Amino acid sequence: MEMKRINAGKLRAIGYDARDRMLRVEFDDGSAIDYSGVGNEVWRKLSTSAAAWSYYRDNIEDEFTGRRDVVRKPTSRADLEDLFKPPGGDAT
Repeated sequence: MEMKRINAGKLRAIGYDARDRMLRVEFDDGSAIDYSGVGNEVWRKLSTSAAAWSYYRDNIEDEFTGRRDVVRKPTSRADLEDLFKPPGGDAT
């Protein structure tokens, strides 16, 4: 599924699979929700809306069954420090 990056309220990306009628909504906290049974018209209105967050809250959030997922684990400072440690030693 191709994702469209957006910056609207807490939304960070949206994507739609027309064959499976599946809408994926990704949030700023790294979580995502997959909604099943979403029609193409709902996708079109969400993806072209000037107020996508409001459209999502008013027309999708409570109207469709969603399944929670995780896009990415939030990165901590320790994760970044581990990433940049030299092999076999501490980053000092």
